[in-house]
Amino acid sequence: MDAAAYLAAVPDARREACTLLRELCLTELAGFEEVIAYGMPAYVRPGAEAAEIAWANQKQYISFYLLRTDIRDAFADRLAPHDMGKACLRFRNPANVDFPLLRDLLQATASAAPGRTC
Repeated sequence: MDAAAYLAAVPDARREACTLLRELCLTELAGFEEVIAYGMPAYVRPGAEAAEIAWANQKQYISFYLLRTDIRDAFADRLAPHDMGKACLRFRNPANVDFPLLRDLLQATASAAPGRTC
């Protein structure tokens, strides 16, 4: 399975938001490789072994995985109001996906030096 096939299997109610999220990842993470890892689209920096970003359609929400602790720490104030686990930002309503925040997180990830992921 590739990311396009993954996206095709997303329910109609979330497909538009997931499509926009994938397009945003592809645009902002230029040069990263899009792979399927742990059953979801993930983005790996050239020469790295681990993904730094991933996203998934879950049963109750769309999840955005920000796997770099340095970026999470730098955006702690903006992430605080959101439903966030250790590395997973959850959007229960596709209409409420915070694309400006996600764009900023992706840009920060792309411009950061290679780093450790959780």
